[in-house]
Amino acid sequence: MLRSRLARLEEEKREAAQADKYAAKARTGFGSQIRNYFLHPDQRIKDVRSGHLVTNFHNVLDGSELQGFLDAYLECKAKGASEQSTE
Repeated sequence: MLRSRLARLEEEKREAAQADKYAAKARTGFGSQIRNYFLHPDQRIKDVRSGHLVTNFHNVLDGSELQGFLDAYLECKAKGASEQSTE
């Protein structure tokens, strides 16, 4: 009887750990995108996190104008970290 109670307690602990892991999981869905690609009619790409906008989408899709997105993201992240450290 004691063994079955201990086994049940262990099972409840595992289930609670799984539930916590599932609750902490990030939800992804419509509206959680990082970048918007408008190929017609505006022909622009905008990074939602940093606000960086490029109107020559061919160069971005080819990979030659990605550095601007990287720099804008790093600046945005650094600004966010500095704002959190001053609070």
